[in-house]
Amino acid sequence: MFCATLGMTVAGTAHAQGAPEAPARGASAPTPAERAESESALKLKPTSRLAEEVSSDPQDRGPTFVFGDRVSGRPDLETVIDGNAELRRGATSIRADRIEYYQPDDQVKSRGNVRINRAGNRFEGPELELKLDRFEGFFTTPDYRFLSNGGNGKAERVDFLDEKHLTAQRASYTTCERDDEASWEPSWVLRASSFEFDLETEVGVARNAVIRFKDVPILAFPKVSFPLSDKRKSGLLPPTVSMGSTNGFELRQPYYFDIAPNRDATFSPAILTKRGIDLAGEFRYLEPNYRGEVRANFLPDDKLRNRDRWSYGYQHNGTLDTGLKSIGNLGVSLNLNRVSDNDYWKDFPVATPSTTQRLLANDAIFSWGQGFFSTTLRTLKWQTLQDAASPITQPYDRLPQLTANYTRVDAPLLGLGNGFDWSIEGDITRFSADRVLTNQPNSDRAYTKLQVSRPWLSSSGFITPKVQLHATSYKFDAPLPADGARSASRVVPTFSLDSGLQFEREANFLGRSFTQTLEPRAFYVRTPFRDQSGLPNYDSGANDFNFATVFTENAFVGNDRISDANLLTLGVTSRLLDPATGAEAVRVGIAQRLRFEDQRVTLPGGLPVTDRISDLLVGASVNWVPQWSFDSTVQYNPKTKQSERASFGVRYNPSNYRVISAAFRRQRNVSEQIDVGWQWPINDLWGDKGKDLGAGQGQGGGRYYAVGRLNYSVLDKRLVDSIIGVEYDGCCWIGRVVLQRSQTGTGTSDTRILFQLELVGFSRLGANPLETLKSNVPRYQYLREKINAPSRFTTYD
Repeated sequence: MFCATLGMTVAGTAHAQGAPEAPARGASAPTPAERAESESALKLKPTSRLAEEVSSDPQDRGPTFVFGDRVSGRPDLETVIDGNAELRRGATSIRADRIEYYQPDDQVKSRGNVRINRAGNRFEGPELELKLDRFEGFFTTPDYRFLSNGGNGKAERVDFLDEKHLTAQRASYTTCERDDEASWEPSWVLRASSFEFDLETEVGVARNAVIRFKDVPILAFPKVSFPLSDKRKSGLLPPTVSMGSTNGFELRQPYYFDIAPNRDATFSPAILTKRGIDLAGEFRYLEPNYRGEVRANFLPDDKLRNRDRWSYGYQHNGTLDTGLKSIGNLGVSLNLNRVSDNDYWKDFPVATPSTTQRLLANDAIFSWGQGFFSTTLRTLKWQTLQDAASPITQPYDRLPQLTANYTRVDAPLLGLGNGFDWSIEGDITRFSADRVLTNQPNSDRAYTKLQVSRPWLSSSGFITPKVQLHATSYKFDAPLPADGARSASRVVPTFSLDSGLQFEREANFLGRSFTQTLEPRAFYVRTPFRDQSGLPNYDSGANDFNFATVFTENAFVGNDRISDANLLTLGVTSRLLDPATGAEAVRVGIAQRLRFEDQRVTLPGGLPVTDRISDLLVGASVNWVPQWSFDSTVQYNPKTKQSERASFGVRYNPSNYRVISAAFRRQRNVSEQIDVGWQWPINDLWGDKGKDLGAGQGQGGGRYYAVGRLNYSVLDKRLVDSIIGVEYDGCCWIGRVVLQRSQTGTGTSDTRILFQLELVGFSRLGANPLETLKSNVPRYQYLREKINAPSRFTTYD
């Protein structure tokens, strides 16, 4: 084997380790000072990383190396390498039976078993001619493979236009990896009369193209573009196909506009066999200080409803520069949603979630804060979608709402020293709704809350006394039904004392060491009674009874009802903590309220609370090993000796793509539901455990996965919602079939079946059940996630 270096240039001088080189004749040896200055001027910096990016500067290409069994030629003219020939320059390497390199033209001619690797992109074939620096030339009948996404194929001829652009004639393209069998054929392939590959923008364009799956043509295009990586691009997206009981067969063809790196849009017209033509669009933008999204649908002359149907949604969040340093920026948040009619949520149950709810918010918030002060200005108007079979209460619009808040933490107060937490909160709101529906007048309400607390904290416990003062005034647009008043006011003080202790000890359970805690807590509240029965209710509701609310002062949310209270809440929590990581293995808690006086303040139509002892809350969570988790909460009524509410949940997640979760939720005489969700490889049934390739990579080809979620009502003895599906991973393609049934009203439901063929690294053909599975199946994992392109050194020759 011979080795030679051609055209080597040295831009600087370096000293090799070993004996020093003698000075040239007639030259004096450098002095120590000169040697030190020379070494300080030229310092090599070590690095553990090789350069991923290939420089296009000719000065950075370096020398040309050639290897082979026989090397011959004329200096500065040509070099011929025969047998195991190899030529290297920079990120380009060429191997062949014979290589001829003509230095004046910088041209390479290779024959026999030619293989070229350029920055990880590989081409193999019988004959190559190439201008090395400009990377211009052609390759006859090559096989090729791109580094970025593993795309590969064959061509009658490849023409290199430069190092980032090439064309292929009468070629094929796929992301299926070749195996060792001589009869191997890709599961899917895109064949075209010509391809244009742009490795700079990472986009391919095929003309007169046909996609074949299992050697069956499924789609044809006169021209189609496709990605060579996960980067987005303008063009037609694959059509989506679904079939449902509400809209019938649906075919949607989206077109994507890559407007700018921070802006894009999608136009998605669709044909719905039962309804007509739906025109849908989406626009997104992202700036350093704000971001937003606009969505709209328009279906003219719905054949089932005999009217136009439409919807829109707009979300925007960010800051607005006022241009004044003394003021700073304003926060802006917009959430606008509206649909054409009350039946929209039932007829289009799988549309954008913000437009399929029955309460659609049109909300605009402007906020500002500086130092300890913050304020917001809000307008909120609701669209309520009513259903005669299940009407809902219309909430009040807030037109407008102005809030302000001044908060200090660990601060001085009235010369009493530091350590106080105090705040002043104000809220002025105009509540508006249809008085015929609400049976009460609209109002301008002003609410103020002053709060002062003094926490004493230590590692062994805490104690926090707190005083609150609630002041509210109303101005009505019509007389109150009870007394004809057009105004009202209310002032309510509240005192609370929160305290707790924390004990710790080292403990061992089932052979494991833990830090065990015991954390008792006592919370006392005293709020005197103020008659509020004659006041309208605009935004108050009953607090849920759980561990988050049992240690709070007010039994209601909102500001229209401040509950009277003379009660003590007692609770205790014990935890087992891993001493090394602090991870919680077990938590057990219990809490109960002791009421010394009746609670007389109620919501309209409610009854006073007279029980001296509240229901008992008991909760437990166990995460003994990472694979298993268990959570439970029980609300037990000691008077009836029955549980009022209970929830139990368990999850088993031993590895990626293996998860089963089950939950039972019960509210006595109201609801009782069982919820089960899963994602599990079906191949486990016959002992095929697959490979551990990590999240987002599946478990190897030829594997089936069962996915689904079932929600069953025990009282109604029927499934409320259900999703059942099967996924198949064929390495370079994934098939999905998902059946979804959603309840859209009392006794009505929508059933859909979704099909999807995902050509990995190319596109997804069919409806998009992935979002359905991700949002409904707990801990569902995609079989393929977007990943970064591998290093060019993974295919280094």
